[in-house]
Amino acid sequence: MPAPLRYVQDSADFPDAADVVIIGAGIAGAAAAWELTKKGLKVALLEKGLVGAEQSSRNWGWCRQQNRDERELPLIIYALQRWGELAQETGEELGFRRSGLVYATRSEADIAAWERWNRMAKNYDVRSEILTAEAAKAMTPGSTTRWLGGVSSPTDGHAEPRLAAPGLAIAAQRLGAQVFQQCAVRGLDIAAGRVSGVLTERGLIKTSRVICAAGAWTSMFCRRHGIDLPLGNVIGTAFRTQPGTQAIAMPLYTPGFACRPQADGSYTVSVSGRGRLEPGAQGIRYARQFYPTFKSRRKNLRVNLGVKPFFHGPEALGGWAFDRESPFERARILDPAADATVVQAGLAAMRAEYPALAGLKLAQAWGGMIDSTPDAIPVISTVAALPGLVLSAGYSAHGFGIGPGAGRLAADLAAGDTPIVDATPYRYSRLVDGSALETPGMM
Repeated sequence: MPAPLRYVQDSADFPDAADVVIIGAGIAGAAAAWELTKKGLKVALLEKGLVGAEQSSRNWGWCRQQNRDERELPLIIYALQRWGELAQETGEELGFRRSGLVYATRSEADIAAWERWNRMAKNYDVRSEILTAEAAKAMTPGSTTRWLGGVSSPTDGHAEPRLAAPGLAIAAQRLGAQVFQQCAVRGLDIAAGRVSGVLTERGLIKTSRVICAAGAWTSMFCRRHGIDLPLGNVIGTAFRTQPGTQAIAMPLYTPGFACRPQADGSYTVSVSGRGRLEPGAQGIRYARQFYPTFKSRRKNLRVNLGVKPFFHGPEALGGWAFDRESPFERARILDPAADATVVQAGLAAMRAEYPALAGLKLAQAWGGMIDSTPDAIPVISTVAALPGLVLSAGYSAHGFGIGPGAGRLAADLAAGDTPIVDATPYRYSRLVDGSALETPGMM
């Protein structure tokens, strides 16, 4: 079942040329469209389905610095600054609130990891506070567990996934960008070894610069052009409860559930780390690169083996002709089934932890396909083998909050401007040149 989503109206006239074409209108693509349009460039934002309809509307909505890998900290620090500016700048309600986040645990290992992270984060002036048992209890009033401790990140917050990507796309459109949905990009037009256009189901758009922000589809798209991009896809589950007692005042992580309270008394909920693998040809192709991460997180992953992913969806075998229907048109919106065991576990954990939520009921659940890199750090990068192409993918289950920063960085790279942060950690080449990849840090 799709997650809730604000609808975006298409632009009127399909262009024959653009300064930059963006493939994929999730949070990263929509944010890039806004930033490029602000730079004065003619932008076409193309989406095979609906703006924000895949993972960008199916996530928790958290916008956090807390527990980020150090390599992502400069970008999320900038992203949080942009989240705070965008509502006034765009005139659109994106749902951002600097609410703070709270983590609570009974695990000494968790607390030790948070303490190590805090020591590192002080170098970036990130505000994060280790909580004693008493402080953790005070910040989770009504909970039943006697927490060993926790951590609070008071300057972090959350935004609304159903509003964010659509709002940025609408704002960019109002500033001059052109937005087209139900318009798959089948491939790139290449002349003299560099990008010269995009081939869509509605015809050619001439351009010398393309940002591919196609989420779980990015690796498949790149393979069609001989670009090897190791991405692994994991299916996550989230759900929303019916409105009820507002027992939890701010976004909360516990070992049994993570939630974001809504103004109407409902909650958006998931269970951290739980996911489902349904590997196809792509999963087999990159199994070796992902095995260390898989091994470390095996207990929280369920593996479903079958033949369908080998023939349908972003992990499928085969190629396609640019003048005929592509895989992107055959699956306009990825809508994997929610995992009922995750939903039931999350509901049960919330009811057990908060007696005031004993009557909590499910309103809606959805699955989402998460594109990940072997080191869990995104690729936001030019590609030396194909000038004019910028990749923006592999956000590894923590891309929504970083979205405005990712959009700005991709926009800078496409425009040839000085990047807003050092882009070295996000370079594409690290995944294919034999570099020793670092172990994924805190997620």
